[in-house]
Amino acid sequence: MSIASEFKTFMMRGNVVDLAVGVVIGGAFGKIVTSLVNDIIMPPIGYVTGGVDFSELKWILVPADAATKTAEVAISYGAFINTIIQFVIIGAAIFLVVKAINKLMPPPPPPPPANTPSQEELLANILDELKKQNAK
Repeated sequence: MSIASEFKTFMMRGNVVDLAVGVVIGGAFGKIVTSLVNDIIMPPIGYVTGGVDFSELKWILVPADAATKTAEVAISYGAFINTIIQFVIIGAAIFLVVKAINKLMPPPPPPPPANTPSQEELLANILDELKKQNAK
């Protein structure tokens, strides 16, 4: 088997194709969720909080010095707080979207009935047990 045919066989496996489709759809879904958070959810939250921007909050360890051209050294804890808030909002948005999608999906089919013995088989088993008891 040549390398080309092995590669074709590998690429045509269901799980590789499914993974590729999942990555593409996941990327598109990520853009949808990002737009949902940035364009729909964040503006009302910004309005309610009075436009507070946590990203500017920082703890300055060494201030910038223009004379020596040294940059400021600071711990930007506000950016971290912003990232946590966005993470929670994105998680909640994904939860709501998945919940809505699940409501649109049809319910799974009921499981097939278990193989229960027929009445004749049950009566035959009872008869066999009675014969065993009478033989003792």
